[in-house]
Amino acid sequence: MEKRKTRVVVAKPGLDGHDRGAKVVARALRDAGMEVIYTGLRQSPESIVETAIQEDADAIGISILSGAHEHYFKAIIDLLREKGAEDIIVFGGGVIPEDDIPKLKAMGAGAIFGPGTPTKECIRWLEEAVASKKSA
Repeated sequence: MEKRKTRVVVAKPGLDGHDRGAKVVARALRDAGMEVIYTGLRQSPESIVETAIQEDADAIGISILSGAHEHYFKAIIDLLREKGAEDIIVFGGGVIPEDDIPKLKAMGAGAIFGPGTPTKECIRWLEEAVASKKSA
């Protein structure tokens, strides 16, 4: 039986219209053999979570540059819990102050990758996180 590829939804919540970083990460994940669903710009937390559930995603990658990271991470993680999909890993990146990263992790974010993080680091972390989830 063929092993199922890791499925990742890459999302840009809110009004932020800058998606170059999200597209770079999406491409890197795809090149690493993952199946990537890019939702496009200006998505609501509800649409992101619904897409992840419908697509049977293993993870949601959120890209935020607008400064609204706490709001969107909390909304997405809370919705996943409400819908019984808390097994979907949430990670993110963008312009997020170092001081806010522990808050996001306490909410349930698995990892936060800042500007300049090598894509290989993100890929390695996600592969390990998904493997750990599947073996649990």
